[in-house]
Amino acid sequence: MAKMGRFFLIIGMLFLGACSALQTPTADQTAPAPDSGSAASPIPVRPTPLPDIPGISPEQIRNSEYQLGFLDQIRTVPLQDGQYEEGNPGGTDFVSVFVTDFIARGDLNGDGENEAVAIVAENYGGSGTFVFLVVYQYLDDEAVFLTSIFLDDRPLINDLAVEDGEIFVDATVHNPDDPMCCPTLKTTRHYLLNGVNLILTDFSSQTPAGELRQITIEAPVDTAQVSGIIRLLGNITVAPFENNLVYRVYDLGGVELSAGPIPVETSAPGAPGEFEKAVDLGNILTNTTVRVTVEDRNAADDSLFAMDSIFLQVR
Repeated sequence: MAKMGRFFLIIGMLFLGACSALQTPTADQTAPAPDSGSAASPIPVRPTPLPDIPGISPEQIRNSEYQLGFLDQIRTVPLQDGQYEEGNPGGTDFVSVFVTDFIARGDLNGDGENEAVAIVAENYGGSGTFVFLVVYQYLDDEAVFLTSIFLDDRPLINDLAVEDGEIFVDATVHNPDDPMCCPTLKTTRHYLLNGVNLILTDFSSQTPAGELRQITIEAPVDTAQVSGIIRLLGNITVAPFENNLVYRVYDLGGVELSAGPIPVETSAPGAPGEFEKAVDLGNILTNTTVRVTVEDRNAADDSLFAMDSIFLQVR
């Protein structure tokens, strides 16, 4: 997938975000009439990767302000040497935060400076250890908390990196029937930073037998300009339950615009398969960037087994 192409497409769309044609109307807004004559914003080509540049150090992250992710209300705590603790273990006021050794950096928003990503664990006195992927930005020579996303309760983190402007995470997480001590679902995934939100762009996992579950969208190509009905075409390495996938169309704010099933053609249950689906984008405003996902979900709890996505510009 052309990750740097979509990376700079998203940066461009964020820059143009004030334009009403790129916004999803709220209940008290009237959507502007589509301008069929307006020119669509160009889709950037993949640039030459930037050289390594200075930015946030691990020491700055370990001594930064951290926003707790597991609480309902917003609360920030000061880290010292990668840790924060208050209250008594077992008490209702206990909070413990620990920055793991998984820290990586790279330019995630196209500003020419490295952001940093880290894996941070939170505990509130019980057996659960809630693990988050955290993004820090570099401001005034300090690491400043930007956003985070929950990964799992006590996952096994295998790798963390920044690849072509996206965050790569290799983690073993829980299947529905796994004991909390011992996750078994091996996964890899990528996240794209969109403002202060992290967007999951792809996800793969392994079957109990070690087979790779992976979806690849072959058409339309990522960052393509499209209109009307598109032909969504691709393949999956392990055919899903009842040979059905699902597609979803989102705007850049994460609002779901449409969804539906996708049948998979395969030679046998669990064998590799192919899919093709006509998806109507005709009711979406022109010059709008959308994200289209194709997903394989666990029938037991609706968690992901595999997912791929593309960004498209509706013209």
